[in-house]
Amino acid sequence: MKQDWEGKHYSFYQNRECEFFPCHKGADEQNFNCLFCYCPLYVLGKECGGSPQYTKQGIKDCTGCMLPHQREQYGYVTGQFSRIAAAAASIHN
Repeated sequence: MKQDWEGKHYSFYQNRECEFFPCHKGADEQNFNCLFCYCPLYVLGKECGGSPQYTKQGIKDCTGCMLPHQREQYGYVTGQFSRIAAAAASIHN
């Protein structure tokens, strides 16, 4: 079933002039979505739904994760906004 955001311009953006485009090695440049350049899922830690790694120091490393940059993941990312807001609120309380 097609989602209401599929095929809409607001759900996909590329900045091919960016010095880092594409910022992930091996990315599908045709479908690389820059809309979530700074991943809003980062704050969810291991529960982000992506494939992050963690350094020995415990820092989340998302360089191997393509989830927010895939054209078809717009709905997943925006569907997590309430979890992101709750996580952010808990940090500031």
